[in-house]
Amino acid sequence: MINKENSIKIRPLLIDDIKTVLIWSKDDHFCTANGWETNRSEEELYTWWIRCVNNESEHFIRKGIEYNEKLIGYVDLANIKEHTAEYGIAIGESTLWGHGIGYKTTLCMIDYGFKKLGIKVFTAETHETNSRSQKMLEKIGFREISREGTEEYLGVESQLIQYRLG
Repeated sequence: MINKENSIKIRPLLIDDIKTVLIWSKDDHFCTANGWETNRSEEELYTWWIRCVNNESEHFIRKGIEYNEKLIGYVDLANIKEHTAEYGIAIGESTLWGHGIGYKTTLCMIDYGFKKLGIKVFTAETHETNSRSQKMLEKIGFREISREGTEEYLGVESQLIQYRLG
């Protein structure tokens, strides 16, 4: 287990983070787990990243996950409306998966959403085959509310599970 006390924070995305994003884009395991196309060109990724950095939507927020002063992923609040938001997370450093970083990051983002945006209800969705994500959401207090739809996850068609907190 990684010592994550005071070493994880969420922060705004930066243009210079593109260097790290390019590394993630070459990790096939990360790409397949997060629905990223493999072998994307640097120009395409840069254009996408500029949109992420400059996002000014009131309905969507993406923040960087920093661990020991290094960007290791990103976290989202999407479909923000009427004190509700959908939570999402992607840890780009796949070697850090399963070390509790997602748990600590989720707590940080929920705190941010509650205090800064007045969000009272958080929803999330994960794949039935992603047991780590399920355990993390349930440990935080999310409750399963439905199982609707399927989607490919790590090369296998998987049932989607919807969760709610609040």
